[in-house]
Amino acid sequence: MFRINKRMIVALLLVVSLVASIPAAMAQERTVLNYNWGTEPPSLDPSIATDTTSHKIIREAFPNLAVQHEETGELQPGMATWEIDETGTVYTFTIMQGVPWVQYDPEVGEVVEVTDEDGNVRYVNAHDFEYGALRTLDPATGGDYAYVLAYALAGGEAYNQADPEADDMEALREAVGVEALEDYVFQVTTPFKAAFMLNILSMWMAAAQPQWLIEEAGDFWTEPENIQSYGPYAVKEWFHDDSLTLIANPFWPGIDAMPKPQIQEIYGVMLTDASAAFANYEAGTIDVLETVPLAEMDRIQADPVLSEELFIAPDYCTYYYGYNTIRAPMDNVHLRRAFSAAIDRQALIDNVLKGGQEPAQWFARPGLVAAPTMETHPDLGIGYDPEMAQAELALALEDLGLSDVSELPPLTLMHNESEAHARIAEAVQQMWVNELNIEVQITTQEWAVYLDALKEDDAPHIYRMGWCQDYPDASNFLLDVWGDGGSGTLRSKWNSTEKGTQQTEFQSLIQEAMVLEDTAARLDLYAQAEQILSYEDPPLANIYWYTTVQMTKPFVTRTYELYGQPAFEKWSFNN
Repeated sequence: MFRINKRMIVALLLVVSLVASIPAAMAQERTVLNYNWGTEPPSLDPSIATDTTSHKIIREAFPNLAVQHEETGELQPGMATWEIDETGTVYTFTIMQGVPWVQYDPEVGEVVEVTDEDGNVRYVNAHDFEYGALRTLDPATGGDYAYVLAYALAGGEAYNQADPEADDMEALREAVGVEALEDYVFQVTTPFKAAFMLNILSMWMAAAQPQWLIEEAGDFWTEPENIQSYGPYAVKEWFHDDSLTLIANPFWPGIDAMPKPQIQEIYGVMLTDASAAFANYEAGTIDVLETVPLAEMDRIQADPVLSEELFIAPDYCTYYYGYNTIRAPMDNVHLRRAFSAAIDRQALIDNVLKGGQEPAQWFARPGLVAAPTMETHPDLGIGYDPEMAQAELALALEDLGLSDVSELPPLTLMHNESEAHARIAEAVQQMWVNELNIEVQITTQEWAVYLDALKEDDAPHIYRMGWCQDYPDASNFLLDVWGDGGSGTLRSKWNSTEKGTQQTEFQSLIQEAMVLEDTAARLDLYAQAEQILSYEDPPLANIYWYTTVQMTKPFVTRTYELYGQPAFEKWSFNN
């Protein structure tokens, strides 16, 4: 038996006395926020990135000309202030001076300023923004979002869509409407006037980029040993598929939209399993969760402590299942309608999601500028309708020359790895069995592999995807996703140049709506376009409009991102 003698008791009491004498603030001092990125960010290159995980980090490392407020959606001056001429098509940006390019130096354990070959500090300037925009548009770069910037810049589409080997590439490049008039004066010319144009010019793919580094390191310029940035946080460490740490940039001057960060480091793990992340949250090794496991929602909401840490609010995102419209039998419009009408969206929300989401009958979430609402367009698109599902299935079988659903080929639904996506897929899978007597196989892929798989012609028949606003306008959902060359058309292969008149009409409607100034007129055109997209020739089944469902430890003071990405630089520890 182990005995404690009097001398040991005195020693233990001395230790307790010493610990008790440490000021509470010192004992509880926190400098590192423990976070879950959820997935490995596929790319931190502003010209290449397409996903929300990458964008969270890019926002902190490469602030743009203007910054969207995460709670109101309003644009605020970021790296520049601006003036717009009387035509509404020429934007002149005055770049903030004195913001250096920086990188983390592991040898000294600090963020340091980047210098040129003569030892001079490199400061972010208009030339860096010009280079960044042109590199994004360069067809050789291969950025999936380049088409958005292309239609927003005079000459952008001609350059972006040209053959990279064409003889006139230099002339096309020089004709793009971006120019550094002076070191800190950047001018942009757009082909038309639009209320949301400044939002596009402030998206991540138009951020400043370090030409000297990219020319030296090539595709590896964003690796942790190379990356240079200038925002509130810099990349400190990145262990691929494991963790990524951001560190406060002491050289960031701080602005109203993005103040100096108060939290020194953000250590983010990459747990795709929501239950594992939640277990870490309960154990105190993760401080903030942006994905709450669906299986725990009832317990969380009933728990007096956890319920106080739960935050639910509307979020400007749409969750949907896309169809590979060139792969049989999903090339049949009646079968696509049947699958959509068979989904009981409200039951999915009530029994699986439990986060106050709203059933989605069309794509552009209500609340966006010029987007339809359930009050104005209750019958728009497709909702849960078992009778319609059966009728459309019968028409599909007739078109396909089949006597029964048993003659359909095996069908596959793919989603990226996620406990929540898996539970949703299983619930919808059962709905399709109940309403259509069709059993669909479910498969999963890691996020980056998943995105690549959807580009192929033989991609799964059905795939999971979501879209969150980059700017609060219906154009961002309809034109930027489903316009020619958009991510939706590329993944679903729903392309007006190869398909029928309905897609052509859809493209005409969204192009016309884009340039109108009257919001009511735009809404009418977008409603017509939504009916084509969501009912007449649907490349997708809209499922629900998001809410943000997050958990935060009580010692973290933060803002909540109802628009865009987290503003980590505004967060702090309160004890």
